[in-house]
Amino acid sequence: MTAKKTRAQVEPDIPSLCNCTKVRRAARTLTRFYDECIADSGVKITQYSILGYLKHRGPKTMLELAELMAMDRATVGHNLRPLERDGLVTIEVSEKDKRARIVSVTDKGLGCVAAGRPGWDRAQAAFDRAYGADNAKTFRENMDTVVDSELA
Repeated sequence: MTAKKTRAQVEPDIPSLCNCTKVRRAARTLTRFYDECIADSGVKITQYSILGYLKHRGPKTMLELAELMAMDRATVGHNLRPLERDGLVTIEVSEKDKRARIVSVTDKGLGCVAAGRPGWDRAQAAFDRAYGADNAKTFRENMDTVVDSELA
């Protein structure tokens, strides 16, 4: 005689199997950790990343920033408002396309990146120690692969 399986025994345990749930949970954990590490900079890690993109890749349109950050324009705008208010970025109308807004990092914003750098370095080093430097490198490469995949 075979026992009848319950629905819970037949259906997969979605939270333990869901790739999205696992990545978002890890992302929230890392975000909190990096926010704590760069707290002296006065910005959160998402804003710090925006400043970093602008520092290393030059002025970008809001759409280009949204694509780099894998965010929608509204979320980028939400993150840019305090940066603009605090004088860390400027947002100007594009001369080529009046509908586009060009975002640039200011000298004050570059100072913010420099102020956050020691904390960011500590966060990176702590992650590498906890996860293993080679695993961390592979992890970043895998995350880039996800972003560049057909899923995007």
